[in-house]
Amino acid sequence: MKNWQIKTSLYLNYFVFAILLNSVGIVISKSINVYGVTEGNASILEAFKDLPIAIVSFFIASFLPKFGYKKAMMIGLGIVFFGCLGMYFGNSFLSAKLLFLSIGVSFALIKLCVYSLIGEITDTQKEHTALMSSIEGFFMVGIASAYFLFPFFYSQTDTNQWLNVYLFLCVFIFISFLFLAFSDLKTSAEVSQSSALEDLKASFQLIILPLVLIFVGSAFFFVMIEQGIMTWLPRFNQKIFSFSEKLSVQMASILAISLAIGRFLAGWLTKKISWSSIVIACSIISIIILFWVLPQLKITGDVKVIESLSEVPFLGFVLPLIGLFIAPIYPLLNSAVLSSLPKKLHAAMSGLIIIFSALGGTIGSRIVGTLFENLDGVKAFYFLTIPIGLLILFVLRIKSIINKQKTSS
Repeated sequence: MKNWQIKTSLYLNYFVFAILLNSVGIVISKSINVYGVTEGNASILEAFKDLPIAIVSFFIASFLPKFGYKKAMMIGLGIVFFGCLGMYFGNSFLSAKLLFLSIGVSFALIKLCVYSLIGEITDTQKEHTALMSSIEGFFMVGIASAYFLFPFFYSQTDTNQWLNVYLFLCVFIFISFLFLAFSDLKTSAEVSQSSALEDLKASFQLIILPLVLIFVGSAFFFVMIEQGIMTWLPRFNQKIFSFSEKLSVQMASILAISLAIGRFLAGWLTKKISWSSIVIACSIISIIILFWVLPQLKITGDVKVIESLSEVPFLGFVLPLIGLFIAPIYPLLNSAVLSSLPKKLHAAMSGLIIIFSALGGTIGSRIVGTLFENLDGVKAFYFLTIPIGLLILFVLRIKSIINKQKTSS
């Protein structure tokens, strides 16, 4: 298989960070239950994760090709290794903030490298779309693993037992570091003749392009949707469905599995159907699911906690299946825009993708968390239909611009 060493490294590193990055919903739930913080205050963990992603991406995106993708990923793994150790020994809400700070900084490095390297190791738009979708799908497999990995360390008698998951993750990170250290990640993108100032100017110039401007808005809205659901679904399950803490996390894994399947299917479907048709259809179906499920959910005074899978109501299984339909949106949008730009601009464009995705995740989670605290989980999830509707309008505009570019070239 062509470039198999590079591709395997990308998959493995993305898998590690999928577990870490998207454990934020689990840690938010633990912070509320163990450290006694409110929903609104707990949602700040999303900002500790996403804002460093945005800031680091802004400053290093154009410089990264010169620094080297391999070195950047190894540094990222090293930073998050010590972040996990800090969480294990610190055992506090402050430690959780520092953990997600380290995850955010590290993931910015990893994601910039992954997105830039995809453009380097593929030759056509279809190859780019297929690899992007499969890597993002594998990312969702990592997220699903987190929903089983964390509850495995839960204990009814010891509230600190769950912290052992971070020692396990340290071992996994170390293995990933060794694998990367012995992998060959040399690409043409690591050698550039332009100066750092010229690279930075290219990044700023990108934002004024109509295609890029509309796309970053789309990325912002999508991540607001995805993180709003993914971060708060464990808490939603516990508060609305009265699932136990462990079952709430395990049931949230259905969302991650649905997202993984949806992204793998997207890579196959784009060979037969245009990317924009898939994105628009999936967005409409997602709105339909929310408007069908949410009105049927009633908050009652019943305090009976559901402990087993056999007691889970039908709607408890249906809501997470929205992941099948929101899954293809992000990789297809990213691939459509990246593959329409010259490869020399992919690192800078990747930086913009990550910056606006991070901002969307932070704002979306913060809004949903605040709505959770002041209203209820059902009304909080209704809010997500607004960015989905806006996303459809933006996708139609992106399609129009790309088609014009093709006809003029």
